[in-house]
Amino acid sequence: MPQFAANLSMMYPDMDFLDRFEAAAKDGFKAVEYLFPYAYAAEELAARLKGNGLQQVLFNMPPGGIDDASTLSAWEKGDRGTACSPGREAEYKAGVTRAMRYAETLGCPRIHSMAGVLPAGVSREQAQSTLVANLKWACHQMQPHGIDVLLEPINLRGIPGFFFNRQDHAHEIVAQVNEPNLKIQMDLFHCQIVEGDVTTKLERYLPTGKVGHLQIADVPLRHEPGTGELNWPYLFDLIDRLSAECGWKGWIGCEYIPADTSSGGTSRGLSWLKSN
Repeated sequence: MPQFAANLSMMYPDMDFLDRFEAAAKDGFKAVEYLFPYAYAAEELAARLKGNGLQQVLFNMPPGGIDDASTLSAWEKGDRGTACSPGREAEYKAGVTRAMRYAETLGCPRIHSMAGVLPAGVSREQAQSTLVANLKWACHQMQPHGIDVLLEPINLRGIPGFFFNRQDHAHEIVAQVNEPNLKIQMDLFHCQIVEGDVTTKLERYLPTGKVGHLQIADVPLRHEPGTGELNWPYLFDLIDRLSAECGWKGWIGCEYIPADTSSGGTSRGLSWLKSN
């Protein structure tokens, strides 16, 4: 059976964030991910992980900002990453440094580097050149610490203008950067919306060794498996088979919004997990 990690930014929305660690552990999860840790002290998050027997398997670099205040407000201001933005290299590097400090304290082996929205007046070629250079620098910083840098193609309905949206484009960027610790964060929700053909995409890309993490949510409403158009029992069996054949040992992040957001709704909606 695949290894599932609870996404604490989206699951258990009826609870305070710090209480979600215990809730996930009680529901049987052994690992967690979330968007950003920066509003909390790394030591506090590490204590929550240890106290509940959880692993931290993923979080995002800051979406923008150069210091504490600007990092915490960047998402609300509309930043979705700075990696493809010429002129913001210092900001990107500050985010790498901040993310690494958290990763070391949390024992987290992978960090998602959001590419960002294509800036106005910047060509796609210039943006990709900036992205490749920034990613190469980030990989060099993180490799001695055993940390993978992840790229995620994101659909344009979710983030209008996001720089790359397809699996083949993400793998093209990985090839250009050509660093062993740069991997793809393959979110099947985004994949289905943008290009579909999820089975073939998994069969093509999971065996390459370039997929560092999977994420799931049903389409179209981003709720738990079984609430939309995808055949999850089939896909989970496929991931199991491919993993056995190619030795993939990654995690699947449950990056979905529960259909029932009332008290206890996340736990009640986990019947899909109990059947796997």
